[in-house]
Amino acid sequence: MAQADLFTGASETAGQPPNTPAVPSQGYQPLAARLRPRRLEEIVGQTHILGPGQLLRRSIEADRIQSVIFYGPPGTGKTTLAQVIASQTRSKFERLSGVESNVADMRRVLASAANRLANTGQYTIVFIDEIHRFNKAQQDVLLPDVEAGVIRLIGATTHNPFFFVNAPLVSRSQIFELKPLTEEELILLMRRALADGVCGLGHLKTQVEESALGHLARVADGDARKALNSLEVAALTTAPDPQGVIRVGLEVAEQSIQRKAVVYDGDGDAHYDTISAYIKSMRGGDPDAALYWLAKMIHAGEDPRFIARRMVICAAEDVGLADPMALILAQAANQASEFIGWPEARIPLAEATIYIATAHKSNSAITAIDAALEAIRSGRTLAVPDHLKDAHYRGAERLGHGQNYQYAHSFPDHFVAQDYLGAIKHFYEPTEQGVEKKIKDRLDRWRAMLDQTKEKKPS
Repeated sequence: MAQADLFTGASETAGQPPNTPAVPSQGYQPLAARLRPRRLEEIVGQTHILGPGQLLRRSIEADRIQSVIFYGPPGTGKTTLAQVIASQTRSKFERLSGVESNVADMRRVLASAANRLANTGQYTIVFIDEIHRFNKAQQDVLLPDVEAGVIRLIGATTHNPFFFVNAPLVSRSQIFELKPLTEEELILLMRRALADGVCGLGHLKTQVEESALGHLARVADGDARKALNSLEVAALTTAPDPQGVIRVGLEVAEQSIQRKAVVYDGDGDAHYDTISAYIKSMRGGDPDAALYWLAKMIHAGEDPRFIARRMVICAAEDVGLADPMALILAQAANQASEFIGWPEARIPLAEATIYIATAHKSNSAITAIDAALEAIRSGRTLAVPDHLKDAHYRGAERLGHGQNYQYAHSFPDHFVAQDYLGAIKHFYEPTEQGVEKKIKDRLDRWRAMLDQTKEKKPS
C-alpha cells in the first residue's frame, strides 16, 4: 500500500531533498499531523471501541454511523477518528470549532448539508472540535438537523459530555470514551514515524535508543501527539554524526519533551475522578495508592482545602468510631494545610492520609444517621417523652415536664435504664473493628437493659 494513499502531503514531499522534513504544499505540518491515519487499520489503540466486532467499527464498516460524541484526553485520536469515519463512509466532511465558530457558521454548514442531501443524497459529517465550548443556544441550533438525520454529528471533547453537553444532544448521540494510549502503543507509533521515509523521519537516517523511546512514551502520558512531536524535535535538533546518522539518546529525549503535564482539570473529570480514587484508596486500606493520588493532585496544583475537606469526610464516614483519632488528625491536617499552604502542606496531608488508610474502618456513623433520617422521613414523628422535656422554667412542673427523670450520674457506672425515645429503635449498629469493639460490648449491655425498660412500659 503506498504511503501517498494514507497521509496528507505525501505526494508533495516525495521530491524534496532527503535532509528536509516533509512539507506539504499548504505549509509545514508537525509530525503528528503528517502521520495522521486515513483508514481504520492504521489507527493504534482504542481497541475497546474499534476492535473486531465492536459497535463503532461495525457501524463505520457498514456505513451506518449515526451522531456520536468522542471524549477523552488530548492526543488520543478524536479528530483522527472523525476524519477516518468521513473518509470510509463516503460522507462530506465539515469541520467547526467550539472555540472559533459562531451560529452563522453553523447555519451555513447546516444549510449546505441539507441541500447536499436533497440534491445528491450524500450525507454530511459535521465535526465539532471542543463541542463543550458551545453554549446552550449554539448546541440547540444543531438539534433539529441531528434529529431529522440531515447531518451526522461528531463531537469531540476532553470533558465528560454528560456534564458539559446539553442533555437533548447527548440523548441523540452515541457516546464513546477514548482512552490514553499505552506506552507500548506510543512506541509503536514512534517506530512507524522513524521507518516512514515520506511523511515521517526515515529520510533523516535517525536511530533512537530504546531508553529514549521509552522515556518519550512514558512522559507523553498517553498523548500520541506529544510523543510524535517530541520525537521530531529530538531528530531535527540533533546534528548527524560523520556517517550522517542522527543518534538520539536518553539525554536528548529528556531535553526534547517537557516535564509531564498531568492531565488534570480543575472542574472536570480528572478533578472528580482523582479525588474519588484518593478516597476509595484510603477506604480500601491502600496507603501507597492514596499517596499517589494525593501526589497527583498536589502536582496539578489542586486547592489543599478541597483535599482536606474530602479527607475529613473520609475520616468520619469510613473510619468513624473504629478509630476516632482519625477525624481529629484529619481536622488537624485541614487546619495545618490552611495555615502553612503549599508546598509544606503536603506533609500534614500525607500524614493524615497514611493514618486514615491504615486505620481500622467502620461506616457505622453514616449508616446510623441515614437510618435515623429515613425513619423521620417515612414514619410517624415521635413526641418527646414528658420526663425528657425541659423542666427549667416556671410552670413546667404543672405540665408534668421532667417528672420521674433519672439523672444518670447518680447511678453506678453513670448509667440508668430509662426510656429516651418512646419506642424501640436501633439505628446505630457498631462493628467489632478497633475501638468500636469496646463500644459494642458496652452498648449491647445497655441496650438489653433499655429494651427491658421499654417493654415493661405500659402502652
